[in-house]
This record gives sequence, structure tokens and C-alpha cells, in this order.
Amino acid sequence: MHNNICKHCLKQFSSRFKAYSCNECRDKDEGYFDEIEAYLKEYPNSNALQISEALGITAYQVLNYLKEGRLNINSGRFERIDD
Repeated sequence: MHNNICKHCLKQFSSRFKAYSCNECRDKDEGYFDEIEAYLKEYPNSNALQISEALGITAYQVLNYLKEGRLNINSGRFERIDD
């Protein structure tokens, strides 16, 4: 059993695995993640500040999804456009 603290309401709860949000806040957490995922599909090269400003959530929340392993950093490449 793991003792966890919800990242939204800061309530302590137990679960069989490491969790970042309690049952009551899980829908809120999934909603934020779905919004971020949809935004990144439309604007794939966005950083945490751009996502934060567009969606009205904090950059800290976006970075937490990275820390949790739900978002990945992808190194793209840039090509020169001919004039």
C-alpha cells in the first residue's frame, strides 16, 4: 500500500500503487491532461508557458505531467525553407 497526497486538494489517501490524484480529483486531472494533449496535437512545438497561457492552467501543472511520465519531451529537427 502506498500513502499518497493528492496534487489538487492535498488530501492524503492510500492506494495499491503510486498515484498523484485522489478519486475525487481524478476527473479534474484527466480533464487537464486531455486539454494539454489536444493542444499539443494542434501546436506540437509548444513549451510549458505557451500551454499554460493558452489553457489557463499553471506551467507547474504542465511540468508535473512531465515529471509523472505522462508527457514526453521530443527533440524535433528544423529544416531550412528555401527563399
